[in-house]
This record gives sequence, structure tokens and C-alpha cells, in this order.
Amino acid sequence: MKKLLSIVLVIISTSLYAQNDYLNESQEEYQKRLHWFTESKYGMFIHFGLYSQLGGVWEGKEIEHYAEWIQANADIPKEEYTKLISTWNPEKFNATKIARLAKKAGMKYLVVTTKHHEGFCLWDSKFTKYDIASTPVKDRDFVRELADACKKQGIRFGTYYSIIDWHHPSQSIIKNDETGKGIWNQPVMLPGKKPEYVQYMKNQIRELIDNYDTDILWFDGDWANWWTVEDGNELYQYIRELKPEIIINNRVSKREEFKKDFGTPEQFHPDDSLDYLWEACYTMNSSWGFCEHDNQWKSPQTVYDKLKDINGKEGNLLLNIGPDGNGIVPKESVKILLEVGKMLNKK
Repeated sequence: MKKLLSIVLVIISTSLYAQNDYLNESQEEYQKRLHWFTESKYGMFIHFGLYSQLGGVWEGKEIEHYAEWIQANADIPKEEYTKLISTWNPEKFNATKIARLAKKAGMKYLVVTTKHHEGFCLWDSKFTKYDIASTPVKDRDFVRELADACKKQGIRFGTYYSIIDWHHPSQSIIKNDETGKGIWNQPVMLPGKKPEYVQYMKNQIRELIDNYDTDILWFDGDWANWWTVEDGNELYQYIRELKPEIIINNRVSKREEFKKDFGTPEQFHPDDSLDYLWEACYTMNSSWGFCEHDNQWKSPQTVYDKLKDINGKEGNLLLNIGPDGNGIVPKESVKILLEVGKMLNKK
């Protein structure tokens, strides 16, 4: 009798799991879930974090390459970089203005870096003190402000979350034997610490879904050697169980192999249509995070042409802005976006 009961429970369990096998949903279910995304065509990316106050400068020296990677590019020790949390005070950050700007520009959705590689969280998380609640603007929640502002403007809200984390104690930056500098693009997962960190990720992702009802989860950092396709598949399944209708980018797993829910070419886009959904992300200058010495701004015509070319190949464009240390969107970004919006209205 016990054996028969065990078999029945296994069958029931397997059946329930099969009903929720989100990795293998039907094409009809997939297209229905992604319909709003494919119709949107154009979205706003926001890179904003502790790095924003540095503006690409460390100890009086202009640091080359992406400004949001300044901790890596300037090889800043964690103990030193962490001190930035006490001076991060973007009191002029205005979510309402940003959401209105996105709408005027013709954008239909928005994705903000709630946790970039630096590990700092843009919301008050129960699972770390390395977050906005530990900064001079501790009484504000920028993720809440953006989520609410987007809802009022009829814009879909999305959250970016980095798989690698330069701050979390589970990971360590080893030194290059030849240069003596840290190998920041490949944080090493310490022995036995991976389960703890994966649970940390799940806890925070659940906060983003439960507290802010995010429509998109946009991952990055999938290149880490310790992160596997199996890890990505399991996390994808976990997220869809929390919110079945949510949309997740392919960097939740290994981007070269995994294409659900959409591919993510970065700073380029394909010459033709692809056999899967995709979104190309671009900067308006040369950096994602605010960089005071980066003046390589794209013209409105260039942005417009990229958007039309990408849309013509059945892709979306996610165009980035990088607010400065005060929370202000660079005037050049505002000018470009508004001009592109006018060009779209004329067509």
C-alpha cells in the first residue's frame, strides 16, 4: 500500500511540474506573453549606481572604458569602493521626469539597473545593507519611484540584475600574476558559497517581483565561469513560478546557447531578421554609466536610423541614459531623446 501511494505521489508531482515547465511552453503561450514586448519596439535603459557619482574619474584621473565598470577599470579594492555609499546622494533624481521623458521620446518600456556588478542595490533590500537605505538618501526608494512613475505614464517597468557581484562575500577577485591587477570580469566563487549566493539572488529577485511587480527581468554577467546553463534554466523556472507572465532576457543563462525570452546583442545589431526575438541595447555616447569626459554623442538622426533599421528586422531598441551623481539626466541625452521623439511623430 505504501509503495502504491509513493508511486501515485510521484506521478502527481511529475504531472504538476510538467504543467509548469516554463522552459517548454507552447509557441502560442510564448507569443501571447511576449506580445506587448514585440509591439513596443523601443525602450529606455538606465544605468545608475554608486559609480554615477564618480563620472568616470578616480583620484583625479580620467578612467577609460565604461564608467559603470570603474571599480574594475581603476582596480579599486572593495574596502575602498564601498566607502562611496556614504557620499552617494542623488537627491535630484526625478522618476516622474524620467518616465515622462521616455514617453515623449516614444518609448514603451523602461529597464533600470537595480543591481549592477558593483553589488549596490537601488532599493531597500532585506538581504543586504549595501543598498539605498544605507546612503544619505535613505528615506527614498528609487525603484519604487520609477515603478510608480512608469505605471502613471503607461510604460512597462523592468529591472536589471547582475549575476556577478563584486561586493558579495561569496565571490573573490583574484590577481593577474603578470599585471598584479584584479581579474574583475571573472570573480571566483569561493568553495561552498554558491548555494548561499544563489539563494541571495532568488531572495532579491523575489523582492523585485513582489514589491515592484517588475514586467521584465534583465540579467547580465552570465559569462562567469561558475554560472552554468543548468543554473540559468533553474533560475528561469523559479522566476516564472513567481510571475508566469514576466519576460526574462537570455542572459539569465549562457547567452550563446540560451535564447529565451529574447536575445540581447549589445552595441551592435544583426544584418537581418533572426529566428528568435531580440532586443539590441545601445548607449547614446560611449558609456553606459555617467561619464563626465565622454562627449561622443550620437546624433538624433543616427539614433532614429538605428531604431528604424532594428525594428525593420523585427527587433527592439533599448537605448541607454546614465544619470549623474546628482540624479540628473545629462542634457545631451534629453535633447537627443526629445528630437527622436519628434521625428517619430512626423512619420
